Amino acid sequence: MRKIWNWQSDEWPNFTYDETKLKALELQFSKNIGTVLGAIKHVNTEEKEQFLIEVLSNEALKTSEIEGEYLDRDSIQSSIKKNLGLSVEKRNIKPAEFGVSEMMVDLYQNFNEPLTHQKMYDWHKMLTNGRRDLIDVGRYRTHADPMQVVSGRLDKHIVHFEAPPSSEMKQEMDGFVNWFNTSHYESGNEILPLAKAGIAHLYFVSIHPFEDGNGRIARALAEKSISLSIGEAALISLSKTIEASKNTYYDALADNNKTCEITDWLVYFGQTILDAQEETLKLIDFIIDKAKFFDRFSISMNERQLKVVKRLFDAGPQGFIGGLSSENYTRIAKTSASTATRDLKDMLDKSILKKTGTLKSTRYWLNI
Repeated sequence: MRKIWNWQSDEWPNFTYDETKLKALELQFSKNIGTVLGAIKHVNTEEKEQFLIEVLSNEALKTSEIEGEYLDRDSIQSSIKKNLGLSVEKRNIKPAEFGVSEMMVDLYQNFNEPLTHQKMYDWHKMLTNGRRDLIDVGRYRTHADPMQVVSGRLDKHIVHFEAPPSSEMKQEMDGFVNWFNTSHYESGNEILPLAKAGIAHLYFVSIHPFEDGNGRIARALAEKSISLSIGEAALISLSKTIEASKNTYYDALADNNKTCEITDWLVYFGQTILDAQEETLKLIDFIIDKAKFFDRFSISMNERQLKVVKRLFDAGPQGFIGGLSSENYTRIAKTSASTATRDLKDMLDKSILKKTGTLKSTRYWLNI
């Protein structure tokens, strides 16, 4: 058989890379860890809980969106709270939303456990909760057909990657689990944190052991790796950062699946982790600002205004895309245009909102 892919190489799975090109990234990662952990320690218990819920919810939503699956934020947050053992209003939660939330909470609570086949089987069951279209759920794939990543029409598709055959899954995954645990739990290991997380992701996704959910589990393994390297749950916005430039992510994977020399991949993934740390710091500041905002303004708002403000905060640190228009307000608050106009003027007068533009171009923003 013609050798095309990394797993067909004689070097597989011994990945090589230029450590000197990662040195500055690894140093910045260590500095950022201290900054993030210090920032978390300075928030109160309620803000810390809100931060945890926001990070896990964002990661559950964005790791799904990377794969083209769009879930409901409120259901995800409710499910995250339930899985964390927090009180929550009863609501109907779809299996997919409950499943990915369950995986994110498990990843957070049990990050320090050694990796096992059973753990990955459990994650797969969570991610495929409610699915009826898969042959193998909670186990590695067994189908005889080639495992390919493709795009385009069925009759004219492009093969971006072909993984090892299903018959080799036990051998390949035994090797992966052994590498992961040896690299993270045995002393004398010389692989630095960013390189370790990047290898974990690329190694796993190159094997592609499950029928579906491989990308989501690969990203979970990268987060587990980061947490093990720093000695506590990392709580970084990795999937959120990847999703913001997911074409770059897919290009980086495609550029590094034919060789075991992966310097370019590790530089890309290392920088992505640094960007995710910056996102985390922004989220911490946002949570603090949000708490101060509600302390100051909550009693000044009516029910409609409160509903709209909560929706604006749901948009996160980046804010409501394009700003809030009066039409947006009418739709979110489910009210008339005249009532929306009065509510918005009242919120401007109370400095709850600030505005830009005029006439039809008028947009409103939270005053934080």
